[in-house]
Amino acid sequence: MKGAKNTHYLQIDNKVKKICRPEGVEILPAGLAWKKYDWTRKYFALKPSSGYFIWARKQTKNPLLSCVSISSPRIKQRMQNLLVVEDNIKIDIQGTCNSLKKDLNGFHQASGKIVIKQGAKVNYQHVHSWGEKDIVETSYQFFLEKDARLNYNYQVIMPPRELKTNNRLILQENASANLEMSAACVETKFDIKESLILKGRNASGMLKLRLAAGKNSRISANSQIKAEAEAKGHLDCQGLLTDEKAVVSLVPALVCSHQKARITHEASIGRVSEEQLNYLMMRGLTEKQALDLIINGFLDYE
Repeated sequence: MKGAKNTHYLQIDNKVKKICRPEGVEILPAGLAWKKYDWTRKYFALKPSSGYFIWARKQTKNPLLSCVSISSPRIKQRMQNLLVVEDNIKIDIQGTCNSLKKDLNGFHQASGKIVIKQGAKVNYQHVHSWGEKDIVETSYQFFLEKDARLNYNYQVIMPPRELKTNNRLILQENASANLEMSAACVETKFDIKESLILKGRNASGMLKLRLAAGKNSRISANSQIKAEAEAKGHLDCQGLLTDEKAVVSLVPALVCSHQKARITHEASIGRVSEEQLNYLMMRGLTEKQALDLIINGFLDYE
């Protein structure tokens, strides 16, 4: 499989195929971490039967790479994952979740916690590419301690039949988080729930959504920013309809319980411009090529 050679954690179906530990980083199957490190049990909801544990204890030069794939028909993955980044560590993570064939009817469920300790910084690129009949559910909690930084980019390149995501971020004093989610959906039901909780003074964060709804797609996004201290937050959600039968619902919510907090939002849903489409077609592109170019620009894909 392309890219597997350099992967630090590789799982196919429910078997761990490869673990490579760079210096200063502990990587284990989640069940083994539960046995080896008692302190991990406060983060796992239950004793994990599948999933990974990544513990960045020291600085590492290269990005950490993980890949979780489905390769067998009707396989069911139920993973509990835990990522812990110690004080003042800076790491880049590239995670891939995918199906190796288009028609496997697989089920992928992943839940977990990401703990970024004081002064640590994480850049996380999370890419999903699924078969057209798969069902996918992900649920993650992010805990950012004082002065921690997070940039989290969640991209759905190839959508499954059904997709549910639930992300919850909790920020302490002077922590900062940017969560960006983008998806191009075709024949997909996509249900998004996300919340950003600004608990500490001078915490700041942004939730950004770019959602393109193609043929027979239904997208629903419920996004909330909650300020409990003097903090700043911004919610930016945009939907693009590319099919007459597609539906997009955006529900932004701002909740403020501190007088000096400032939280804002902007939301919009629109259709592909006929003028823009015709302009590109006049320059030699087919309708599909022109539409793909417009969607990729909207999603900020290269």
